[in-house]
Formats: sequence, structure tokens, C-alpha cells
Amino acid sequence: MLGLIISLIIVGLIAGAVARLVIPGHQNISIPMTILLGIIGSFVGGFLGFLIFQRDAMDGFFQPAGIIGSIIGAIIVLFLYVRFAGRGAARR
Repeated sequence: MLGLIISLIIVGLIAGAVARLVIPGHQNISIPMTILLGIIGSFVGGFLGFLIFQRDAMDGFFQPAGIIGSIIGAIIVLFLYVRFAGRGAARR
């Protein structure tokens, strides 16, 4: 159980950091929020992968397709965050 939590944190950090590098502009979020972004992106990427391929990958946690899907999901989540939450933060 502890290994799963640590793995989620590491994959979340990697996916969130790559998403922050890909999306242009300055995102004013902390490292824990970057990890959370990556974890949410993992769920989004897994859901999109299931919708596209209609199967659940049960071959283990660390898969290249899973990590790539996590990064793609994190990019989508960060793009939506910058697009919608960024406007409200800029007005303040």
C-alpha cells in the first residue's frame, strides 16, 4: 500500500512537471499542487485511454503507455486550469 502511494506521488510529480514545461506561460502553483495535477492527469489519461481502446490495462503499474497517458492527461488538466482558473486569478 505504501509503495502504491509513493508510486502515485512520483508519477504525479513527473507528469505534472512535464505538463508545466509543455504549457506556455507561468503557472503559479506549488510542488504539491504539481503532484496533485499529475495524479488527476493520470486518472484523466486512464479514462481517455479506456474510452479510446475499450480495455483496461492490467499488466502492472509502470507501463510506458500509462506514464504517457498520465502526461497527456496532466497537460489537458493544466490547460483547462490555466484557461478557466487563470482568468479569475488575473482579475484579483
